[in-house]
Amino acid sequence: MADSGEQSFDDMFELLYEIVPEGFKGEIVGGAIFMTPQRSTHWEIIADVLLQMKMRFGRSSKIMSDVRLDLPGSDNAFAPDLFKLSDDAERDEKNRWRHQDVEFVLEVISRGTIDNDYGKKKTAYAVGEIPVYLIANPYTGRCHLHTLPKDGEYWGNLTVEFGQPIDLTDTALDMTLETDRFPQG
Repeated sequence: MADSGEQSFDDMFELLYEIVPEGFKGEIVGGAIFMTPQRSTHWEIIADVLLQMKMRFGRSSKIMSDVRLDLPGSDNAFAPDLFKLSDDAERDEKNRWRHQDVEFVLEVISRGTIDNDYGKKKTAYAVGEIPVYLIANPYTGRCHLHTLPKDGEYWGNLTVEFGQPIDLTDTALDMTLETDRFPQG
């Protein structure tokens, strides 16, 4: 607890670990707690991207899922669906990954957090200068790629239908991501 009697941000996040039931994901976005159920469609997309990235970067690559990542802004502690760190990434003094070392973030849309993924999270990732932010939306069957962060927004934007490859060869990933196995619904 903070000296003022209010909970610190870290205390709030620790409490989140205790109250989020199994099968749900918990995050703090702009100081508000969000809990969303994990669906199999959600996981299938994450697993497909994870597999493609492990095949490209190797088994020892630093790719995380649902791990706390603090970002700039007011009370932002996200647990991205998937994120890739640079090879030389190291944990900070609190044993957490630094957003400055993140090369790629994937968020798969859940109905309850759709506004966060397209709004507050997108802004926080841009402010944090995450080079590649990909949103996969199984409800619309589309992926939204955001690149070239500058001054708190993404200047590169591309939308592709599930089934079309996503060319990431001009990014830190230097790969093409296949979406032909992404389920919809």
